[in-house]
Amino acid sequence: MRLQDQVILITGSTTGIGEHMARRFVAEGARVILQGRNAERGEALRQELGAERAAFCQGDLADAAYPAQLAEQALAAFGRIDALVNNAALTTRAKIEETDAAFFDRIIAVNTRAPMLLIRALLSELKRTRGCVLNIGSVLAHCGQANLVAYSMSKGALQTMTRNLADSQGIHQVRFNQLNVGWTLTENEYQVKMGDGLPADWPEHVPAYAAPAGRLTKPEEVAAAAIYWVSRESEPISGTVAELEQYPIIGRYPNMEGDEV
Repeated sequence: MRLQDQVILITGSTTGIGEHMARRFVAEGARVILQGRNAERGEALRQELGAERAAFCQGDLADAAYPAQLAEQALAAFGRIDALVNNAALTTRAKIEETDAAFFDRIIAVNTRAPMLLIRALLSELKRTRGCVLNIGSVLAHCGQANLVAYSMSKGALQTMTRNLADSQGIHQVRFNQLNVGWTLTENEYQVKMGDGLPADWPEHVPAYAAPAGRLTKPEEVAAAAIYWVSRESEPISGTVAELEQYPIIGRYPNMEGDEV
């Protein structure tokens, strides 16, 4: 198994991509520390995965004091940390006209500050285990969309941090990489679009320019990709920002073949 005997902390892992990563990592031999705000979901998943394979830590990453507490609890769970996956993020939407200081600060607190503080708190352990960090970003880091300006800024900063720390910590044998994920059909995304007034079968009718494959990416497909980056297989690679999208981000031009220009 590809993650045999590794201990991996995954933030935001009681739902969505994080939950799917937890399931796949355990299937590949890892022990995981789940993290989230909802105790009921977290405990249910921990019990499903098994107490010998999973632990759960409850808390709100918007609290500046919490990352240090989480690091301590995570280390106590299984006695070591081999990899950290910074997956938790707020995707609350707001255009620039609606983005006040309080809104901006909360987005940055969860999406950017918390990963940095958690890395800081676990850095000595990651040096000891020659571990790695996988940050879960977004293709929206490159410019984003009108109603996600704060979110896009937060993921742009995460991307810069990934490269900065890969450069500064390479000498300590700690690796930092990032997955910039495209449009993914999580349960939360499904509900958001339903709230926008789309019909129940909206995932079956996504526009071709947004999903050339004819469907959105599945969270389990992101989880499958993450295995390589948290495993020893990806050594010694560090500082990579990989795009998990259905089309090239740089130089993208919608395929107009067969259409009149």
